[in-house]
Amino acid sequence: MSISDVEKRSDDDVGPPPNGGTKAWTQAIMGHLVAMNTWGFLTSFGAFQTYYQSTILKTSSPSDIAWIGSFQLFLIFAVGAFAGRALDAGLFRPVYISGCLLLLLGVFMTSLASNYWQIFLSQALCSGLGSGLMFTPSIGLVATYFSTKKVFIMAFYLTGAGTGGMVFPAVVSHLLPRIGFPSTMRVLGYIMLGTSALTISLFRTRLPPRTTGPLVEWGAFKERTYVLYVTGMWFNFFALYFAFFYVGAYGRTIIGLPYKSAINLLITTNGVGILARLIVSLIATKWTGPINAVIPFALISAILLYTWTAVQSTAGLYTFAVLYGFSSNGVQGLWPGGLSSLTADDSKLGARMGMAFTLASVALLTGPPVGGALISLNNGEYLYAQIWAGSCLVVGSCFLIAARVAKTGFVAVAKA
Repeated sequence: MSISDVEKRSDDDVGPPPNGGTKAWTQAIMGHLVAMNTWGFLTSFGAFQTYYQSTILKTSSPSDIAWIGSFQLFLIFAVGAFAGRALDAGLFRPVYISGCLLLLLGVFMTSLASNYWQIFLSQALCSGLGSGLMFTPSIGLVATYFSTKKVFIMAFYLTGAGTGGMVFPAVVSHLLPRIGFPSTMRVLGYIMLGTSALTISLFRTRLPPRTTGPLVEWGAFKERTYVLYVTGMWFNFFALYFAFFYVGAYGRTIIGLPYKSAINLLITTNGVGILARLIVSLIATKWTGPINAVIPFALISAILLYTWTAVQSTAGLYTFAVLYGFSSNGVQGLWPGGLSSLTADDSKLGARMGMAFTLASVALLTGPPVGGALISLNNGEYLYAQIWAGSCLVVGSCFLIAARVAKTGFVAVAKA
């Protein structure tokens, strides 16, 4: 199909979102699998951080190793503006399939890697780029099938991150001592291959292409609520994944846990997130709205990061993992729902989400390595990094409060 053919169809009227039915829920379930393979794999990096620090990359600093995971996070959002615009332009399938192939290539090539730069190029660059080409177009696609349930559907989509955050570390923890690192990575690749084949076969776009719009919707930056919301989430993402990357390493180096127990901490943090994302999305949909709901969860996450400084026991660390897993996943689950609630025109949803994701990518790139550098600066202790992470979330919460005021005014009770 040529671009001119696509443009001719751009004004077709497909009616309102179905808000349910077999086709719509199929898209939501496929989106869940995408989040599992992309965000689920990325938020499992703590398992690799812990393993790399004690084995094949033990001569590298924690900060250097964290760059692998943070670069993955950076790319999943950095290509958002382009990948999201591709959805609007009717190019979903070629972009999405290219992302699947790159993700699989990166995972299988990581199984052959034996030094830092080989791992960085395969796991960080290749897998991260593939994840970005998959994530943004698919979440935009799923959002076009729902209007009244959009916040809940976005959270359901992202519960896939919790599913992957349990499945992938569990596979690594179970198989790594038995079959070794290369074979374990191939098993992860085969899981992704099967689920990706299913999504490719069942994903269906709903809206006709919009090829005449710009890559960047500059008008969004004139909307005060949008700017404040994106800024607040930037600060939140700057520090939010620090605990996901380092809770296992903290258990190993500070508490003295064995590797498998350290990975169980990460599985716990991610697993609690499934429940958290669904609960907070229901609260946001029925009563509060996504912006009102995300503020307390960001503040609670900040408090928990401060209290992490006092954790010196296994029981205390598991308690932190459960509570932080719930609150931080609440923040993550509400983030896209908040963006979609600020976008009245669904034909611009892919571009506006992509813009916000691209801006957030800088925070995701730099945050975990900053935390690692602060650990090294403090001779392997975590205090500086924990205080930094908590403070970033406090700043982010302040911007979110400002976004809420900008949208509703100074009123005590208003859905936003």
